[in-house]
Amino acid sequence: MKTIFIIHNLKCRGCANTITNNLSSIQNISEVKVDVSESAVSFQSLTPNNSLKVKEKLKSLGYPCIEDSNSLTSQAKSFVSCATGKLSK
Repeated sequence: MKTIFIIHNLKCRGCANTITNNLSSIQNISEVKVDVSESAVSFQSLTPNNSLKVKEKLKSLGYPCIEDSNSLTSQAKSFVSCATGKLSK
């Protein structure tokens, strides 16, 4: 099942690298794609429960879905995630 989430705080390829690396490590998640210009993350999952795991992981990294609150904490987490993604290229 293909799922697309529109997220907050997606700014650059560093952010995209962090998201791709973290989501690809979730069991039963595949074909992770990040579109920086659209602030979108798409992926294939086997069940809706897997999609919830992705949503929770995105939030923990500082990239909450657009319908969720974008707190100052989320923004700070995304800054750190972005920097980590830039260093891991």
